[in-house]
Amino acid sequence: MTTPNDAALPDENPSNPVENSIKSPANTHTEDAAADELAPMRLKDRFRKFLPVVVDVETAGFNAQTDALLEIACIPVLLNEQGVFYPGEAFNAHIEPFEGANLEPSALAFTGIDPNNPMRKAIAEDEKTALRRIFKGLKEVRRTEDCRQCVLIGHNAHFDLAFLNAAVLRTNNKSHNPFHNFSVFDTVTLSALAFGQTVLARACKAAGLDFDGNDAHSAYTIQKRPLSCFVIS
Repeated sequence: MTTPNDAALPDENPSNPVENSIKSPANTHTEDAAADELAPMRLKDRFRKFLPVVVDVETAGFNAQTDALLEIACIPVLLNEQGVFYPGEAFNAHIEPFEGANLEPSALAFTGIDPNNPMRKAIAEDEKTALRRIFKGLKEVRRTEDCRQCVLIGHNAHFDLAFLNAAVLRTNNKSHNPFHNFSVFDTVTLSALAFGQTVLARACKAAGLDFDGNDAHSAYTIQKRPLSCFVIS
């Protein structure tokens, strides 16, 4: 028999409202959301599954259809656990001029590249072989980062993209090409927004980065690499 006094007594094993609130589905959802916020952002989430790749080409002129592609360098831009961009492994090639290619003397004098130099000829690859090798390496990085496509980063990026696309068509490499056909990240635009500078040397100086004018016209030095990491951060 329960007396009024018995009914007023608390249960022998009262529930803990704090403990119950911790175990509630709503609170668990809040914890999961907080954990997601603390988790480092992955590269695929930063750029909609695009893998940014700094690309620099050296050419024997300005016409992508007729002038030779002489050098190319491609460097993926990666993201560490602290959310800082950094350059990945470089994929480079000295390239033999394609058959019938125009070699503009003024362009060769500007870059300092001599296509007939015996040391260069000893290591130069034909366009098809060079692009297949570079594309294979970039695809491996893309798969590792779970990205869908590469996007070209360049200073006056459409110049680099035009020569890349022309070489892809010339060598029947379309199915191997990991790059988006027309989308780019142009460091001219990014530098203008970030520093008010469009010239590469001045943009690097404004960013506090070293710039060596003697190496500016070699795809292998690719001095826009640190600038690209800096301005997209």
